[in-house]
Amino acid sequence: MRILYFASLRERLGLDQETLDPPDSVRTLGDLKAHLAGRGQPWAELFSGSEPVLGAVNQEMAQDDTPVNPDDEVGFFPPVTGG
Repeated sequence: MRILYFASLRERLGLDQETLDPPDSVRTLGDLKAHLAGRGQPWAELFSGSEPVLGAVNQEMAQDDTPVNPDDEVGFFPPVTGG
């Protein structure tokens, strides 16, 4: 699975992408967030649910119940605000 991090997430994690071979228990976007949060800080802070993090699977906006597969591309980014 290719994971991309955008904007402030990229800055806080210190990387813009990684390749992950997720465990079989990672079946949804929410499962993936929980798996990443389990890495400890700063992952836990970003993916524990205390801060909103948007996700896309294969360049389509996704919800936590969206299925993910090992060959997917998943992007994470903070909500965009504007005025």
